[in-house]
Amino acid sequence: MPAQDEGLVHVTIGPITLDGNLLVPAGASGIVLFAHGSGSSRFSSRNRYVASVLRDANLGTLLIDLLTPREEQRDNITAELRFDIGMLADRLVGTADWLRAQHANTKIGLFGASTGGGAALVAAAERPELIHAVVSRGGRPDLAGPALPRVNAPTLLIVGGDDVPVIGMNREAYDQMNCKRRMEIVPGATHLFEEPGTLEKVAELARDWFKRYL
Repeated sequence: MPAQDEGLVHVTIGPITLDGNLLVPAGASGIVLFAHGSGSSRFSSRNRYVASVLRDANLGTLLIDLLTPREEQRDNITAELRFDIGMLADRLVGTADWLRAQHANTKIGLFGASTGGGAALVAAAERPELIHAVVSRGGRPDLAGPALPRVNAPTLLIVGGDDVPVIGMNREAYDQMNCKRRMEIVPGATHLFEEPGTLEKVAELARDWFKRYL
């Protein structure tokens, strides 16, 4: 896995600057932008593991903090910003636009975890010509609300088999979507996919989906 500052980039969106780690293998077929979930950051060990599997499959990865350090401090206390799906989606769109400017001919995918799953789907609906695939891990796609029917990008929803409330939320969102989509339930997994072998399964599913559509 890369060192925490490897591939460090700074993405300016309006008045704010977000920090990220961008690693693109030579000849990469696409780049996956990670939307982290509740209380998480680009240093999330789970997302960094998935990113390493994607890079082994010749896909680039951009793990970015969607909150500034000051916002993160505030969110650790209030937990309100992680549910501001509109703001998070706007920042994902801004980051995807920045990524396209850096790598003009490379297809972009989104990997969202927890509330980041909802933000990823809103961003995909806002930029149908730019986002070519979405994967949600233990996500809250229901939080994308009215954007769901407008998502064009092929979408894979991955949910833990023991994460019962989130299974229902994903099924509800799945039924509102019109794009090519699939829902995969990983047996024996809880919300964070901490059980042996479950995160590896997530990474395999994500890798195969992105390789197909990017």
